[in-house]
Amino acid sequence: MRQTTEAFRARYRADIHPLYNPWLHGAFVLLFGLLAIGAFWSTVHQVHPLEWLTVPLTLLFFNFGVYVVHRHLGHHKKRLARMFYARHAGDHHSFFTPSHMTYDSARDWRVILFPAWLIVLHTLVITTPAWWLLAQINGNVAGLFSGCMVLGYLTYEVFHACEHLPPGNPLTRLPWIRQMRRLHALHHRRELMQERNFNIVFPLMDYLFGTLYWEPEQASPHLTRTPTRLQHVVDIAGNPLTVLAYASTATRWPEWHPSSLKVDGQSGPLYAGARFEEDIRAGGREGHLSWEVDEYLPGRRWSARAWGDHGLSLVVIYECEAEGDGTRFVRTLEYYFSGVVMRIANRLLLKRRIERESAQSMLALRDMAQKHLASTGVTA
Repeated sequence: MRQTTEAFRARYRADIHPLYNPWLHGAFVLLFGLLAIGAFWSTVHQVHPLEWLTVPLTLLFFNFGVYVVHRHLGHHKKRLARMFYARHAGDHHSFFTPSHMTYDSARDWRVILFPAWLIVLHTLVITTPAWWLLAQINGNVAGLFSGCMVLGYLTYEVFHACEHLPPGNPLTRLPWIRQMRRLHALHHRRELMQERNFNIVFPLMDYLFGTLYWEPEQASPHLTRTPTRLQHVVDIAGNPLTVLAYASTATRWPEWHPSSLKVDGQSGPLYAGARFEEDIRAGGREGHLSWEVDEYLPGRRWSARAWGDHGLSLVVIYECEAEGDGTRFVRTLEYYFSGVVMRIANRLLLKRRIERESAQSMLALRDMAQKHLASTGVTA
């Protein structure tokens, strides 16, 4: 998890009221919603076949409403929805990032669930007047419509919570939830969150409006098995924007990383989706890596994953944070060997060599980045 996310999570949790009870929060929303559904549906009697169409049509209408509100109010600041924008795009998307989509404790539900009063507002201010108006025409349609409007709200809350469950939870193995978790994780990418995957329960409107984006999960160390994790920190005299731009220019890696022999790819900082090839010599062994960039937030974070020889898969993350007049640069490397022989070799020998090379690379990066920035006239 990037340091900026850790800092935000710490601040957010510190601001939660000491008396906040996540279980009471969730129970109130669920109980109020079920009582409201029961009240609306109690007005329904002897439903005719055509009246049953109200149920799927209302759920479609709610699906459309979620899509519109999420897309146009949750990710674009509007005067009438400033609080929702701040809570969603600001708090929720800062708390949950693509590399850390799960909550750590029940108190984190505060940033997943809507405020408890919102279901009351949704029921009394929106749904109940709609029920009264429709009841003047058809009581059964009114009851079915209003109950399904509250049902849609509860379904949203439940599915959204499931999309942030820890991966070991049995619910995450259910096919429908598993697929929606993947779509939601993709939506949390900074470069995608304003454009893709706005549905939470069923991606129908994303499909119809051309905003559905799917990308299969790749076998990577942080998703499949416990990887070897190395992290190094160095202070560099330069601003975060230019430092990260230099470090994320893969064609310059051979200048400062002792393991990088040759890089074939485009010059300049690499953005999400970019691919490149690299010849390496790490831990005393030569090999080849095929890279794909996952994320680039200028001045803040860059991450990429790679697959190589000997069953090697790895993830590298660069994070930058202003520190005085310079930049605190954090490099995190996670790698994994699929073969038993290489895993044993890594434990006995390779890890120490790679650790040493990584530490050397940070010192070289500092020197080369400062020299580069000085040559281009960029100062801290």
